[in-house]
Amino acid sequence: MTLAYDLAGSTAGPTVVLLHSGICDRRMWDPQWQVLQDAGHRVLRCDFRGFGETPLDAGEPAYNDAQDVIDLLDDLDITDAAVIGSSFGGRVAQEVAARWPARVSTLGLLCSATRQLPPTDAIKAFGDREDKLLESGDVDGAVTLNVEMFLGPAADAATRTAVADMQRHAFEVQLAFDAELAASGAEVAPDPADFDLADVTARALVVSGALDVDFFQLTATMLARKITNATHIVLPWAGHLPSLENAAAANEILLDFLR
Repeated sequence: MTLAYDLAGSTAGPTVVLLHSGICDRRMWDPQWQVLQDAGHRVLRCDFRGFGETPLDAGEPAYNDAQDVIDLLDDLDITDAAVIGSSFGGRVAQEVAARWPARVSTLGLLCSATRQLPPTDAIKAFGDREDKLLESGDVDGAVTLNVEMFLGPAADAATRTAVADMQRHAFEVQLAFDAELAASGAEVAPDPADFDLADVTARALVVSGALDVDFFQLTATMLARKITNATHIVLPWAGHLPSLENAAAANEILLDFLR
C-alpha cells in the first residue's frame, strides 16, 4: 500500500520526513510545512494506515508502519532523510532509524511513544476510559478525552478544534473498518518488528514536555539514554504536542536541530 502523502520544496535541499501522532494525521504538520520549505528543505509528510487519507486494507492481515514509510521513500527515490516523529510517529521513527540506519541522517523525537516501557497507571486509566467511551458509541466523548489529555495549556482554541477533527476522523475510519472485519471474520493488525535502539546511528534530538503524561516523560529519558548520539531537551510549557501547542517555539527548535 502507498501511504497518502505530500511532498514539496527544493529537490536540491535535504529531505525532512514528518510522521504524525496517533491522535492526528499529516495535517498536524501544517505549522511546520512551509517553514521547513522556506529553510531550504524538501519536506515529506504522510498518513499512516487508518489515518487521514490512507485507508486500512482488509486484504493484508498484517502490516508494519515502519516498512510502509521505507516503501514510500523507495517509491519517491529518497535514499536518506531527516526523520521527525511525534508521539506514535516517534515510535515509528525509532524503528525506521534502528532497522535502516543508513536511511536516517538525523532523528527528531517529539514526546515519542515506545513499546519498550510498560504503560503507567495514567496511561492505562486513559486507555480504559477511551475504550469504554468507544464501546458505548460515544465518539464525541472519546475525542474530547484525547484533546484534554494530550494538548497542553499553550494550545489555543483553533488548535484544539483541529486536533479534535483529526482524531474524530481517525476514530470514524477505524471503527468502520473494525465493523467490516467483524462482519467478515477477517483479522488485520499492525505487526511492529523488534529493534534495538543501539542500532540507531543518526544524530538525535529527544524532546519532552514538562506538562505531558508521565509515560512520555519516562520514555524520553529512556530514549536519551539508549540512543548514542541523542540530546534531550525538556520544554517547560509543553504538553504532548509541542509542534501544535506553540508552533513558533517548536519551529525554532527544529530548525536549529536540522542545521
